[in-house]
Amino acid sequence: MKIQERTGAGAGRSAAQPSVGDRLPAPPRERKPALAALAVLLILVGALGATMLVLQVGDRIEVVKVTEEIPAGQAVTDSNVTSVLVVEDPGIHYIEWTQLAALKKLKAVSNIPKNVVAVGEMFGEGAKVPEGKAVVGLSLKEGRYPAGIKGGDTVAAYRVGSRGSSSGSDADEDGGSAAGNSGSVIVEQARVDFVPKQEGGDGSIVSSANLPVTLVVDSAQAAALAQAASNGEVALVLVPGN
Repeated sequence: MKIQERTGAGAGRSAAQPSVGDRLPAPPRERKPALAALAVLLILVGALGATMLVLQVGDRIEVVKVTEEIPAGQAVTDSNVTSVLVVEDPGIHYIEWTQLAALKKLKAVSNIPKNVVAVGEMFGEGAKVPEGKAVVGLSLKEGRYPAGIKGGDTVAAYRVGSRGSSSGSDADEDGGSAAGNSGSVIVEQARVDFVPKQEGGDGSIVSSANLPVTLVVDSAQAAALAQAASNGEVALVLVPGN
């Protein structure tokens, strides 16, 4: 009797215990509101940054870009500029494309290379003469300047005999014949500052009258060049450096 009771009691306890395959209930998860707030903040910051980037890219203006070199003293034309979009910057004095007509009335204060965006400091009422230089104006007859000469070219100025200075009286007054000095170099290198553009069918400069040319030379050479120019004794030749 005692053995049976013990066996029955043991069987009752085994039935009350959970089986091996059953899981114990998991404890409730701990909520972390700080992490959730941080995630929301990161999402908002990312969205704000993307919005600012889109606005910055879209805030562009149409400005003037130089496509061909503009020598000092020259103005822009339809052929040496184009339009380009840039991001607006209050610290840079861009010249907007809508101001092109007003820009054509100004001159380059110094040589402007091609493929640069034009800014207001590049232009003014006239070219600035560099220190130690002088600007000399010439009036040249046809045949005394190379065809196609243009602003920015490098030339040499030679003394040539004028047609009206071959008489003996002129030779006595000058202390020697002007033709005797013909072929001497007045200026070895000078930069063409200005020459009017009168294109013919082949793009060369043609004119029935004298051609006005302005040269930038060293100050020490200006007097001799001006004197020869007043006597009509100057001829220009293109030299290396163009």
